Amino acid sequence: MSAEEPKPETAHVEEPQEESTAHFEPVVKLTETVETKTNEEDEEVLFKIRAKLFRFAKDSSEWKERGTGDVRILQHKETKKVRLVMRRDKTLKVCANHFLTPDIKLSPNIGSDRSWVWAVAADVSEGEPTAETLAIRFANAENATAFKDKFEEGVKLNGELKDDAPAKEDAPKEDTKEEAKEDAAAEETKGHPEESVDEAKKA
Repeated sequence: MSAEEPKPETAHVEEPQEESTAHFEPVVKLTETVETKTNEEDEEVLFKIRAKLFRFAKDSSEWKERGTGDVRILQHKETKKVRLVMRRDKTLKVCANHFLTPDIKLSPNIGSDRSWVWAVAADVSEGEPTAETLAIRFANAENATAFKDKFEEGVKLNGELKDDAPAKEDAPKEDTKEEAKEDAAAEETKGHPEESVDEAKKA
């Protein structure tokens, strides 16, 4: 009797796994980048320099610091009107925003060669036009002189505009009145452009 022949082992072949076609929507959708407008897109920068700004508070008869940042003199490409705009560092909140009208006169701060004082009838940094007495201080006399030259140049340019030239009644308003007042109250502190700035205010 012959020995029983061994049966060949059957190889185990794994079945190919089917690829999942399921599609899952992300729970959180990324929003598109929103471009922030500053109302300065149609203006050309004539001058920019770093400075510290102050305003005279009539209710307390003292100078208060509005902020430190770049003060700029801008000219509209179409209307040719010139205005002054200053934003605070980091927050970029507006602390000065007004046209350089012919009635504005820069006064030197007595005892200092690096700061100026002026009165403006319609500053709109707080949302609505308000009369303000402002003072600005620079790092040195050279910067102060350069600012004065461009400031007075802007006043002259606005004075030469024809009466029928297109113009805006007010400078562009970046903040609402309520938002600007809350921001100013939070950031405004007591200060002095120089020791003798009060004397310049009385002059």
